[in-house]
Amino acid sequence: MRGSTARPRLAIYRSTNHIYAQIIDDERGQTLASASSTEKDLRGSTGGNIEAAKLIGRTIAERAQAAGVSQVVFDRGGYLYHGRIKALTDAAREAGLNPEELKAAQAEAAASAAEAEAAAVAASEPKPAKGKAAKGEAKPAKAEGKAPGKKAAPAGDEATPVTAEAAPVAKETKQTEAAAPAETEATPATTNEPGAEQE
Repeated sequence: MRGSTARPRLAIYRSTNHIYAQIIDDERGQTLASASSTEKDLRGSTGGNIEAAKLIGRTIAERAQAAGVSQVVFDRGGYLYHGRIKALTDAAREAGLNPEELKAAQAEAAASAAEAEAAAVAASEPKPAKGKAAKGEAKPAKAEGKAPGKKAAPAGDEATPVTAEAAPVAKETKQTEAAAPAETEATPATTNEPGAEQE
């Protein structure tokens, strides 16, 4: 990721106890503005928390605008966009860096809030009780000819039920199929091993 003169790079580094931000013009190799939690004016009890990251984000945005920069490329330095990194970039946007991104984020938040409100309204509408038909609605018809303990065949399925007379025929068919392969395997196999007699 590289920054340009028109849109320099906002590089972020975090350690366990501190967080650092620099605005760098990579074409000229210059640092235009910087801020860190190690500075005497910005030092708090610790620089390793979200409040310190927000303070550094606001400070770097103010210093960037003083240097004439309003558009930057955010370089999170391989860190996940989460926690202190997210807090710093969000605070920098709120303080005036990349104002079009802030407007887009606000529009997206408003759209998701409207969607959540619509879902809440839909959820608050009364639903008919399960298993009971509302007034004026017909009850669903029960399946006819259903044997106790067995599922009814789905509509359109024309499976014939197995009767007591058909069951022995099915057994006889399986027995004859099982006997047929045994008869064909009865022929002895010949071997070509040395020392074995051949006929």
